[in-house]
Amino acid sequence: MPDKKKTSPLKKKKGALQKPASRRVSSPKTSVRKKRASSKKAVLPTFRKKIFKWSLMLLIWGVFLGGISILWFSYDLPSVSHLADTSRRPSVTLLARDGSRIATVGDYYGKPVESKTLPKSVVQAFTATEDRRFFDHFGMDVFGILRAFVRNIMAGRVVQGGSTITQQLAKNFLLTEGLYTYQDRSLRRKIQEVLLALWLEHKFTKHQIMTIYLNRVYFGSGAFGLGAAAKHYFDKEASQLNLYEAALLAGLLKAPSKYSPLNSQANSAKRTQQVLTSMLEAGYISDKERAKWRSPSHLKLAQQHGSLFGRYFVDWVLETVPEMIGSIMQDLVITTTLDAGLQKKAEILLHDTIKKEGHPLKATQGALVSMTPSGSVRAMVGGCCYGQSQFNRAVQAQRQTGSAFKLFVYLAALEAGIAPERRIVDEPVTIGKWKPKNYGWKSRGSVTMSDGLAYSINTVSVRLARYVGTGNIAEMASRLGIVSRQPTDLTIALGSGDASLLEMTGAYAAIARDGYPAEPFGIIEIRTKRGKSLYRHPPQSFNRLLSSKIVSQMDQMLQGVMNYGTGRKVKLDGIKCAGKSGTSQNYKDAWFIGYTDRLVTGVWVGNDDNQPMEKVTGGKLPGRIWHDFMK
Repeated sequence: MPDKKKTSPLKKKKGALQKPASRRVSSPKTSVRKKRASSKKAVLPTFRKKIFKWSLMLLIWGVFLGGISILWFSYDLPSVSHLADTSRRPSVTLLARDGSRIATVGDYYGKPVESKTLPKSVVQAFTATEDRRFFDHFGMDVFGILRAFVRNIMAGRVVQGGSTITQQLAKNFLLTEGLYTYQDRSLRRKIQEVLLALWLEHKFTKHQIMTIYLNRVYFGSGAFGLGAAAKHYFDKEASQLNLYEAALLAGLLKAPSKYSPLNSQANSAKRTQQVLTSMLEAGYISDKERAKWRSPSHLKLAQQHGSLFGRYFVDWVLETVPEMIGSIMQDLVITTTLDAGLQKKAEILLHDTIKKEGHPLKATQGALVSMTPSGSVRAMVGGCCYGQSQFNRAVQAQRQTGSAFKLFVYLAALEAGIAPERRIVDEPVTIGKWKPKNYGWKSRGSVTMSDGLAYSINTVSVRLARYVGTGNIAEMASRLGIVSRQPTDLTIALGSGDASLLEMTGAYAAIARDGYPAEPFGIIEIRTKRGKSLYRHPPQSFNRLLSSKIVSQMDQMLQGVMNYGTGRKVKLDGIKCAGKSGTSQNYKDAWFIGYTDRLVTGVWVGNDDNQPMEKVTGGKLPGRIWHDFMK
């Protein structure tokens, strides 16, 4: 009989070890996980409570500190109660340095305008140009700031601003109220501008803000407000402006003097087209309207009246006034640096010399600037006839400097350790395909550096430039006040770059002032009719630009120009003088800039259309004008 099947002991053991699922004991790892989970559930609400508590505390403190900050920055903000008052018509009286009256600019605030009563195209021209989202933002245009930031980053320089019309009005108003000067760029002022802009948006409607703005902005030639500008430029009321005239006036705000149709119709037309393009992009006008007003041939300017004495100087001074005190809200008296006697002689001399001697040589225009070594402008003539052209060639024109620019080449060489008596070979120089040549004579062989400047030898200047580097020359020019960008190649040695007569004269004044800055200025003081001072010219800087040794060496070399070099025929008898002539390529520009211990004077002669003259060099016609004026 077979045996009964026996159960495996292993199976029994295994079965004996097994227990019902409901009574199964958790492993140590499972217990730990459960404890962690339960602890997390307990910690999470506590953590959230702490975050909420600290966030609430930070919010409360933020509101408290923010409120304190607003109170601190706004406690002395000016009252806006009279901001909308534009019915006043202040006058500006300009005095010469001796107290005699130069000119009185009156009624330059025209009839106040109301933005709602103006043609729609007028308001659109200003919003398209200055603040396209004016009717949508709350005083600050966040999108505009971001857009300007991106464009400036892409361009690598500041090409667009992000301030709104309201912010511009706030800034203008702060300056007008005398809280700050133009030189004050503190954080406090910036914050107050923003606060005041927000307050203006709360206090006034958009149309009221636009009305205030249009009645306050400066349009050049002493015209403040749209009403005055319409009358001054077109002899009509603001309500009668057509699309082209509105675009022209809106374009003036960027640079009133540069884009004025009275100064340069070409610049004005170009800027007006830019405004019309902005209006097209904003959807204010159609392509058909844009095409209709493309040509300025229909533009009719008002005939200019009044005394023309010192008007180039007056325009230059008036254009700087808003930068110093804001908009003109009351009658002002401006004491200037002008010497009335010198100014009158300069105007007559330049006009008569160009007419008699210049015209036969195909030289139709000229300019003269005379200042003290400290930069105080005593005379300024921006052209031969202000009545025919208000374009200031002494300030606005950027002309090729020619050999007058060699001042910076030789200064850089002196700083590099090259002594004035160092001999340099005057032989032909070939740089690629460029072969600079000397004017009027052949090679002189070996000459000293002093003789190289005195005779204005081009090959010596190029050799020096190659030695010291074009970057050092450009830096020297910038250090002495030349803001115009200069070439980066060796043509810089011969003055192939551009600069204004005012810049160049100021640079030579730094030599006459023993190496200290000589930034040109024309205003001594601005005060109200009641005598309250609103601005005084700040103390002069005494931070050296050049060492005394370098200045002494350069002064001796420039005296050599007058004693035996290119300026010997215009030397002042019995008076120590120094200077340098300059002639650009193809005789398009001729310069002479020189100084005594009392005056620094620069003269430029040429043509507005950049046409060549009949071999007019700096030592001839401009030199004779300089000599006769300085004598």
